[in-house]
Amino acid sequence: MTIEIKVPVIGESITEVTLAAWHKQDGDFVEEGDILCDIESDKATIELPAEESGTLKILAEEGSDLPIGAVIASLTPGAGGATAKPTEGSTKAPTPEATKQVESSKTVQHASPAANKILSEKGIDAASVSGSGKDGRVTKEDALNASKKPEPTSTKPAVSSVSSKPNIANSREINREKMSRLRKTIAKRLTEAKNTTAMLTTFNEVDMKPLMDLRKKYQDQFVKTHGIKLGFMSLFTKACTLAMKKHPLVNAQIEGDDLLIPQYVDMGIAVSSDKGLVVPVVRNSESMNLAQIELEIARLATKARDGKITVDEMSGGTFTITNGGVFGSMLSTPILNTPQSAILGMHNIVERAWVVDGKIEVRPIMYIALSYDHRVIDGKDSVGFLKTVKELLEDPSRMILDI
Repeated sequence: MTIEIKVPVIGESITEVTLAAWHKQDGDFVEEGDILCDIESDKATIELPAEESGTLKILAEEGSDLPIGAVIASLTPGAGGATAKPTEGSTKAPTPEATKQVESSKTVQHASPAANKILSEKGIDAASVSGSGKDGRVTKEDALNASKKPEPTSTKPAVSSVSSKPNIANSREINREKMSRLRKTIAKRLTEAKNTTAMLTTFNEVDMKPLMDLRKKYQDQFVKTHGIKLGFMSLFTKACTLAMKKHPLVNAQIEGDDLLIPQYVDMGIAVSSDKGLVVPVVRNSESMNLAQIELEIARLATKARDGKITVDEMSGGTFTITNGGVFGSMLSTPILNTPQSAILGMHNIVERAWVVDGKIEVRPIMYIALSYDHRVIDGKDSVGFLKTVKELLEDPSRMILDI
């Protein structure tokens, strides 16, 4: 009995997905639990495992856009791995021509359908491409990176050494890649945020020395007690949740004609992955201590970078923190993660001249930015919120005392 393999239901609002990559080949025997393929949705990429052991027949190509419930393959249950025994008198060695044909056939079979299509368009023989996939399989990325080998050049010396060299500086080659479903969704949401909100950004600067001294003093003890390092992100998260007690509209959002003001903080933490920017959510961060926040951020960030984050883990945030400083950004105007009304931007830490008690000292300074929807948040709350965050970070004991 053949089992149909269908695109699973991923999330309530997701109606279409992209078949990102096959991990198995047509005709392969797979064990129960083996990962068959990657399915990419608007928000995340999930792995599709085999429900039973059996022989796989692939029905949909890599890169295909498919509706939820579409049949992408079939599985014929049964034992695999058996090979036919040679009959008597069949030990005759194959001819060189036959051997060459068999080897060529095997090589081409190791190219995925999407890779074969790309190589065909480039005029490249699949047998000439080295595969980086499992068992030497030629993947879509291998095909995109492959280039046609130049024709053998004459052994005669060139008349002019200048004319014989290619003019690399004048190359006009264009690499065309299909946008991933996640990237298209990110582009759509960012454009929507820009066009539908009254977005403004306010800035401030933070003397990071007190936080850096705090981490230096207690880092070893913190790791020994909690099994994770104390980072800046948990401290910023804690500072934001405390500042929201004074400025709750920063955590609010518009729904129709109503203003929703949650009494909790589901903190979105922007994480850069190979497939684009994703925002996992730390639920009820206002009730967590620093260690709990660090552990949850680490768990979600690891899943996001491995492409295993779920839609539920990225849905429903009320506020977002993004850290462009890890890439060297000095200052930015972060864009809203709608329907949220505000987002905090962290930046790199640079030693600057800083006045302390009337004297100039060199201090590690970070610029921070708050982008906000002016329809919800007035200047008083936006500036007051950012000022409170600054004060808490520059005097971390206030976070402990909640003052």
